Amino acid sequence: MTEFLVVGSSGLVGSSVLAKLKERKLDAVGVSSKDADLRSAKETFELISYYKPRYLIDCAAKVGGIKFNETFPVEFLLDNIDIQNNLMRASHEMGVERFVFLGSSCIYPRLADQPIKEISLMTGPLEPTNSSYAMAKIAGIQLVDSYRKQYGHKWISLMPTNIYGSNDNFNLETSHVIPALINKFITAKLADSREVEVWGSGKAQREFLFSQDLATAILFCLEKCDESGPINIGTGEDITIRELAELIAELTEFKGEIQFNKSYPDGTPRKLLDVSRINKLGWKAQTTLRDGLKSTVEWYVANLDDRKRI
Repeated sequence: MTEFLVVGSSGLVGSSVLAKLKERKLDAVGVSSKDADLRSAKETFELISYYKPRYLIDCAAKVGGIKFNETFPVEFLLDNIDIQNNLMRASHEMGVERFVFLGSSCIYPRLADQPIKEISLMTGPLEPTNSSYAMAKIAGIQLVDSYRKQYGHKWISLMPTNIYGSNDNFNLETSHVIPALINKFITAKLADSREVEVWGSGKAQREFLFSQDLATAILFCLEKCDESGPINIGTGEDITIRELAELIAELTEFKGEIQFNKSYPDGTPRKLLDVSRINKLGWKAQTTLRDGLKSTVEWYVANLDDRKRI
């Protein structure tokens, strides 16, 4: 029997959670898509029955930026529903004591009052550019609450804001805004390019949380939280995409021009979480955006190989 099983441990969040558990010398195992196709009920059950975890932290999901979400909405909806349904069903059958489901701040309405409280869920239309992913995560919250209600499970749903950090996906076709911008600015600097294109107007406002801070929040909630519905996790501070791009340009020492391509969508105008609930319980983010970005840029540069430098 395994104490902690981190599913999706090869990704940004999962790797941070697993590292934090190992740092605390806890009995923890990480698994990824290489170990099982979680879209398969059979493979998922075999995985969970093999490890028999007491605690399962679900960091597995199909994720991507605006363009990827808009291009493949069917996969974002079906794959994520299959993954979370299979994991929860198998966890129930194997008697997993605590299941942590990770969602996203995109579950909230596009024009929700700011900062966004947990009670804003399903009070208005979603942002169209990632509505399929959001709907899958909303279904996951409902399934967690259904298991709580019907079987008395002490399972929880956590809704982090935009996450960034080392071991992120920096592929320009599928990544989120911070890794995409770091890739663009570093590539431009190495190629002596005079400008970098940033999608959108730069006016959209976003909140960002360092992955290591999210890892501490997840472990904190495992100990302190046992409630239905989503629990917001973030910093409580946001920044415009223009300001973000300028900060990353500074940290990467890019000296050229930043061009904003307004033909690309901005997505939700503003997305800032109300984190008063988790703050009152005793958790607050510790890493400033500048420090977190500096660490992420340094990791990315250190992990560039010769092929990527071309």
